[in-house]
Amino acid sequence: MAKKEEWTSKLGFILAAAGSAIGLGVIWKFPYMVGTSGGGAFFLVFIIFTLLIGTPLLLGELIIGRRTGKEAVSAYRAIAPGTKWHWIGKLGIVTTFILLSYYSVVGGWILIYFFKSLTGQLIGEAMNYNELFGATISNSWLVVAFQLLFIVLTIVVVARGVSNGIEKANKYMMPALFIIFIALIIRSVTLPGAWEGIVFFLKPDFSELTSKSLLYALGQSFFSLSVGVSVMVTFSSYLSKSESLPKSTISIVSLTLVVSLLAGLAIFPAVFSLGMEPTEGPGLLFVVLPAVFSQIPFGGFFLSIFLLLFLFATLTSAFSMLEISVGAITKGDQRKRAKASWSVGIGMFLLGVPSALGFGVLSDITLFGKSIFDNADFLVSNILMPIGALLISIFVSWKMKRDILLSEVSEGSKNVKRWFTIWYMLLRYVIPGAIMIVFINMIGIL
Repeated sequence: MAKKEEWTSKLGFILAAAGSAIGLGVIWKFPYMVGTSGGGAFFLVFIIFTLLIGTPLLLGELIIGRRTGKEAVSAYRAIAPGTKWHWIGKLGIVTTFILLSYYSVVGGWILIYFFKSLTGQLIGEAMNYNELFGATISNSWLVVAFQLLFIVLTIVVVARGVSNGIEKANKYMMPALFIIFIALIIRSVTLPGAWEGIVFFLKPDFSELTSKSLLYALGQSFFSLSVGVSVMVTFSSYLSKSESLPKSTISIVSLTLVVSLLAGLAIFPAVFSLGMEPTEGPGLLFVVLPAVFSQIPFGGFFLSIFLLLFLFATLTSAFSMLEISVGAITKGDQRKRAKASWSVGIGMFLLGVPSALGFGVLSDITLFGKSIFDNADFLVSNILMPIGALLISIFVSWKMKRDILLSEVSEGSKNVKRWFTIWYMLLRYVIPGAIMIVFINMIGIL
């Protein structure tokens, strides 16, 4: 049998794990969710959910994967043989399959904008960036073609494997993205009228919160950490036994929260300074970024660099989504990786075509007042992910033995017993209750 792959370093694992959500979940989705769901109040609730619910769940998923050394479906089966618990892994595969099908559409948008930036089509006087974005996403042939290109790029990297593909790519992508993000923030917060945007983002106004905002904040916290879909189970199955899972968890959560803060500071000061609306929705980033870079000397050049790095970050998200399905098929046999990557990737592309066309020839098709794209996003982020998270919290805290959990948490760590009980109680009682309360509140029972 072929030798099982492992991450070559702790840094490689952390960058890949954090990158799995930072690209789309944080840089693209987080700002528009904040803009449409309550501003600073949403951000505060998101932080609370991330720390008290997302973080314990993340550690739970890492334990499952590292303990078994198996991909998502096989990991649950190994811990609870002869039961139906492995369906948690299958639910994760279904969820990420749908997820990448429509997020590859966003990846295609980024590719289009990158090529437009190279030809100088994004920077110019008196440009209407709302109209530009609308015209771009309504061009059906264009968005489908670039959606396919994005999927092919994802397949090529995942087909190369964990250490040769995913890990190496992230070691260069993430640091470079941080550097240019800082430059973007400096310009954004120094624009005239930027303070209003900072207040909107950082000052909570709880009158803006609704039951839907709570559900969206919960879903965003899961998406920002890639929990609830067993992606981290698969990722941690490649992790060495000598690594500290608590330290890895803290590093991933810290990176995610820092980039969320950076994303908000880069976007909202510019939104208010330039007289735009924070409620733009999925197109917020594509409308704001060109406008900000147009205010910077050599803005076209720096916009191209940012879009390239943003593309890299988005690809890291796609890598993790494709990897969970590929891992389930190959089960550690790297000889099957290339074929599995192409088969699953093309399937995801085909499923995502209606989402790509939902802003063009299929724009008249709506359900519950939402487009095909928005319905797919709502299904994944606000229904399937919370359900997966609920099941994982129950599985780890009720099905796995407490001494095994303590052993895994203690491996490579010191003085963990003091907070182990708190983590265990959160996972066993608080998290399932919180998820169910948010769901019940959203449907109007509470």
